[in-house]
Amino acid sequence: MALNNLKKPSLKYQWYVVFVLLLAQMFSFLDRMIMGLLVGPIRESFSISDTQYSLLAGLAFSLFYALMGLPLARVADSKNRRNLISIGIAVWSIMTAICGLAKGFVSLFFARIGVGIGEATLGPAGYSMITDYFQRSSLARALSVYTLGVTFGSGLAYIVGGAVVGYAQNLDTFTLPLLGPTEGWQLTFFIVGLPGLLVAALMYLTVREPIRKVTDPHSTMPAISLVVNYVWQRRGAYLSHIFGVSIFVMVVYALNLWGPTYFIRTFGYSTADAGFTFGMIMLTAGSAGLLFAGFIADAWTKRGTSDAYVRVILISIVGMTPCAIALGFVNTPLLGIIAMSLAVFFSAFQGGIAGGTLQLMTPNRMRAQVMAVYLLAANLIGLGLGPTAVAATTDFVFGYDAAIGKSIALCATVLCPLGGLLLWLGMDRIKQEIESKLTD
Repeated sequence: MALNNLKKPSLKYQWYVVFVLLLAQMFSFLDRMIMGLLVGPIRESFSISDTQYSLLAGLAFSLFYALMGLPLARVADSKNRRNLISIGIAVWSIMTAICGLAKGFVSLFFARIGVGIGEATLGPAGYSMITDYFQRSSLARALSVYTLGVTFGSGLAYIVGGAVVGYAQNLDTFTLPLLGPTEGWQLTFFIVGLPGLLVAALMYLTVREPIRKVTDPHSTMPAISLVVNYVWQRRGAYLSHIFGVSIFVMVVYALNLWGPTYFIRTFGYSTADAGFTFGMIMLTAGSAGLLFAGFIADAWTKRGTSDAYVRVILISIVGMTPCAIALGFVNTPLLGIIAMSLAVFFSAFQGGIAGGTLQLMTPNRMRAQVMAVYLLAANLIGLGLGPTAVAATTDFVFGYDAAIGKSIALCATVLCPLGGLLLWLGMDRIKQEIESKLTD
């Protein structure tokens, strides 16, 4: 199949590409967030603290996900993005299964590094492909649908993982061919990891590389120094957006990782019940938030509001903050579910449009690289530090496991306003950059 299709693809095919990328995104978050459900079993097996566990779930993944994103994004800006994503899906799927072979903290840490390296291929290349397939008037919806993979993947991780762990816990240990004695949490990694290989094949066999939207069709790949210089000259726009959103998503990732544990420790849920409850919240409230944000952002854009994406993100920060704070004070399961659902709904707004803002601000041949810089910050700060901030607050400030809700509330009180302030301070410059690209 040709790498580029000279005939304009049909609208149906454009949305098919989004669907395949959604599946890839879903499996990436399924493999990434399954750690949120396995806190108890892995802590017990390896005799580690919440803070140590957060390093496995967050830093081990995010550090190499972020660092490898930069060179892989340069490949995405110059080579075939479809092939890059296909290889990445296969790598992270195999490494997720290998997590199930871990015998201690160190071996699981390195397996999680492998998952992060594989998943680093998807974000920059996926956003770049969708931006080349869709017109500006429908881009927010396309990116939001693509990002449904986050809520679908996280939700399925908790629902399926909860059921598997709940079943396997009753079996204690069991024996698998070639692998010998196996615990329930290890089996969970095999079940969620290996099916991703089918998605890798689907991506390679059915998705075409889109034609790049460039003002100059003979443009070449810019040197890294030019990309760095371009961003630095516009740092008032880029840095306020990247760091503002990254600080905000510290709370978003903390909710995603510690959500099931919140229900277990605060209201005495079983692992299976907590996984099902939080999984359904992610599937319903999270997906609704993504779609609603995409619809609002596109409608606002059509009315001539060039910075609509940023405005919607600020609305989400304002909406999420009191809901996350409420998690530290509600005293019934029903109120806990309501507060968590609202927090997840608002937290999901930024999912597609945060990266979409950067796509609108940046020339084509730099998009994946700038996206990789954003993902570096969002994952090192958001995923690497967010869950750890909540864990450290639980371990060292409150000093008891059931305080997980209060830890989330305290972190939200500090981090959400800080991230929103940074983003708000850069709005005028972000608007200028977007409007300067309207003719691209």
